[in-house]
Amino acid sequence: MVILVSNDDGIHSPGIQALADTLRTIADVYVIAPDRERSAASHALTLHKPLRLEKFGDNMYSVNGTPTDCINLGINGILNEKPDIVVSGINKGGNLGDDVTYSGTVSAAFEGTLLGVPSFAVSHVAESDFKFETSARIALYLALLIKENSLPPGVLLNVNVPNLDIKDIKGFKITRQGKRIYDENAIVEKVDPRGKKYYWIGGSRLSWEKTEDSDFAAIEEGMVSITPLRLDLTEYGAVKSLRIWESSLNKKIGI
Repeated sequence: MVILVSNDDGIHSPGIQALADTLRTIADVYVIAPDRERSAASHALTLHKPLRLEKFGDNMYSVNGTPTDCINLGINGILNEKPDIVVSGINKGGNLGDDVTYSGTVSAAFEGTLLGVPSFAVSHVAESDFKFETSARIALYLALLIKENSLPPGVLLNVNVPNLDIKDIKGFKITRQGKRIYDENAIVEKVDPRGKKYYWIGGSRLSWEKTEDSDFAAIEEGMVSITPLRLDLTEYGAVKSLRIWESSLNKKIGI
């Protein structure tokens, strides 16, 4: 089995090192990751500057680009054949609820799925004292399951792990994407020594709507959250209800 590993925290992150070391016990692992932290890069693809590759050891490379660049370059340029699985992580901090739309970690798994490879992202929900060995072990279990059963076409998994020893994990739960609550303190305004204003985004602490089946709720219960995400973003219910707009819009342009 061949596994391609990436992240958005960079090649030197202890999370990706723990993940790669654990997965090497079951597979040939290629690590292709950004050369620096690229958190919140989302699904950005570099088109207007060259990408440069630096080798760090056997099957380990850094790229001066985004997590999406790393997966695209790995599958289409570096590996001789498609990997069996793409694993992105281990992210330092959770990727819960709406945050998946910003996450470079999750976007690397999106890119793997777009390129036809079963993929999942792993994030460790903590702010310090990260127990990465727990998330690495869980990633190994999931990789074996995916190798045996695959994933539905166009579906990836977003996995979040509480900061517990493996023996203290309360179980696994298939969840839905939760809903983050944004407050008025999300933007922090400061003034520099020259009297000019500057801003930090994300100044408030995370809070979320309380729903039993969400990723947030599973983490709060000490469980591993596994949320299936799909590439197809179409809201099919809205397609049906909005078709009544077609005639009005056609009249506007004389059709």
